[in-house]
Amino acid sequence: MLESLHIENIAIIRTLDVDFENGFTVLTGETGAGKSIIIDSIQLLLGGKGDRDLIRNGEKSAFVSASFSELSDSAREFLRSYELFSDEDLESLTSVVLQRTLSIDGRSSARICGKPITIAMLREIGALLMTIHGQNDNGQLLRKASHLSLLDRYADSAALLSEYTDAFRAYRSVCTEESEYSKNEAEKARLSEILSFQIRDIDAGKLREGEEDQLLKDRTYLQNAEKISKSTEFCYRALKGSEKGSALILIEKSIMALRAIEGFVPDAGPLAERLDACRYEIMDIAESAEGLYTTDGEDPTDRLNHVEERLDVIRKLERKYGATVEEIFAFRARIASELAKIENCSEYLAELQEKKKLLLQDALAIAEKLTLHRKEASARLEASVMEELAFLDMPKVRFSVQMLPMETVSGTGMDDTEFLISTNPSEPPSALIKIASGGELSRIMLALRSIFLDKEAVDSLIFDEIDTGISGKTSQKVGIKLRKLSKNAQVICITHSPQIAALADHHFRIEKNEINGRNETRLTLLSEEDRVNEVARIIGGIHVTDLQRRSAKELIEDGKSY
Repeated sequence: MLESLHIENIAIIRTLDVDFENGFTVLTGETGAGKSIIIDSIQLLLGGKGDRDLIRNGEKSAFVSASFSELSDSAREFLRSYELFSDEDLESLTSVVLQRTLSIDGRSSARICGKPITIAMLREIGALLMTIHGQNDNGQLLRKASHLSLLDRYADSAALLSEYTDAFRAYRSVCTEESEYSKNEAEKARLSEILSFQIRDIDAGKLREGEEDQLLKDRTYLQNAEKISKSTEFCYRALKGSEKGSALILIEKSIMALRAIEGFVPDAGPLAERLDACRYEIMDIAESAEGLYTTDGEDPTDRLNHVEERLDVIRKLERKYGATVEEIFAFRARIASELAKIENCSEYLAELQEKKKLLLQDALAIAEKLTLHRKEASARLEASVMEELAFLDMPKVRFSVQMLPMETVSGTGMDDTEFLISTNPSEPPSALIKIASGGELSRIMLALRSIFLDKEAVDSLIFDEIDTGISGKTSQKVGIKLRKLSKNAQVICITHSPQIAALADHHFRIEKNEINGRNETRLTLLSEEDRVNEVARIIGGIHVTDLQRRSAKELIEDGKSY
C-alpha cells in the first residue's frame, strides 16, 4: 500500500507531500492544475523513463520518494533474490521506501531503503508494489501478445504451464542438437579435422596424472642440488664419515671411558648404555642423510633440462586445453565423444530423431491438456467479463476469447489466443484495437481488473481519468466498481466525474497557485464541507449554486450506502 509520497522540483510542483490511506481515494482539480504531473512523478518513481524535461525550470535536479507498506510475498521474494536484506531483517520489515533522483544532465539514480539499486531493479519492484492505468496505459489489453498470459493468470495455469515448459525445452534442446549434427559434409569434415588434431596434440604430450606436481618438486630439488649435496655430505662426515673427529668416534671413546670406571662408579654403566643407544641412532641418521642426495648416475643439469622441457610441454597444452592436467583429460574426453558422434553421424542422428519424436509426443500431450484447461477457463472469463460490462452499462457488448490451434508447438503451447469484442450486436467480434473507443477500453480494462485482482500480488492501483468518454449513471457504476475494488486493494483515482468523486473514502483537491511569480501545485485533503463544495464545482463549473451543493451532498450521502 502507498503510505506517503514526496515530490520535489517536477514541472510546476516545487515540493509536495501527501499521506494516503487504504480504501478508495480520489484526486480532483481544474484542468492544468497538475494531476498528470503527479502521475508522471509516480511513474518516474516506479522506474519510468527519466526525461529531464520533467525537472522544474531553473532547478538542477528532481526527486521523488514514496513509502509502501503491507508488502506482498512477491515483493519480499524480490528483496530476498537480490540479497538487499538479510532473512532476519526481511522478517521484521514492514515497509520500504523507494527513491528516484533525476539530474539536469540526464543522469538518474534509484534507492530502496537507502540502498542503491539499478533502474531495472526499481522497475521490477515498482511493478510489484503499484499498477497505473490510464488512457495511455491500456497497451496490455490491446496487445495480442499479452492475452495468453492474462488468460493463463485467470486460469491458474502455472503448474500445467511449468510442466509443459519443461517438456518443450527438452524437445527444443534435442532439435538444436539435431540441427548441429545435420550440418553439411564440408562443415562436419572441417570440425572432424579440428577435433582429431586436438586429440593428437594432447596424446603427443603423453601426460600422466600427478606428473606436473612431481615435476615441480623435482625442479625445486634439482635447482638446489649443489646445496643439498654439500649439506648432506657435511652431515654424514660430521656424524660418521670423518676418521678423526666424527661424532661416532667421540661417542665410542666416551663409552670406553665410562666402561673403565663403572667398577668404581656404579652410575657410569647406565650412562655408557645410553650413549651406546645414541651411537646406533646417529649411525642411522648419518646413513639416511647420505641417501638424501641421489642422482642415479645422471647429471643434475641434464636432468633439470629434461624436467623443464616436460613442464614446457604441459604449460603449452594447458594454455590451449585447460588450466590443469585433469582439465585437459576432461577436455579430451569431451571432444573424443563429439568426434565419435560426427564419425557415426548417421547412427547418432537416427537416435536424436527418435528421441525428438518421443519428446514431441510428450509435449503435445501436455499441450492438449493445457489447451483444454484454457478453453474451460475462457468460457468462465467470457461470462465474467460480460457480467462486469453489463453492470458498467455495456450490456450488448460481446467479449470472447479466440483460441486457434497452431501448426506446431511453441514456448507457451499450441494456442493462438486473442481477446475479441463486439460493441454492436450486428457485427462479429473483432480485435480490441479495431473496435473499442477510449471510454470503452477503460471500462473493459476495469472489468478485467476486477476479475484479475485476486490473481495479482499488487495491492495499490492508480486509475488516471478512467471516466473519459462516459458520464452520468455509467460514471457512477464505474465509481461503484472502483469502490468495490478498494475493499481488496488500495485504489487511487484521478477523475473529473462528480459521481466517482462522491463515492470515495478520501478526497484530495489539486490546485495550482501563483507564489512569488511562479505557479505551484498543491494537494489538499478535503473536509466533509470542502468535499461538498468540490463535488458541486465539478457538477456546476465556474459558478456554484446552492442547488448544485445540495446535489453534491446528496451524491456523497448516496455514495456512503455502497
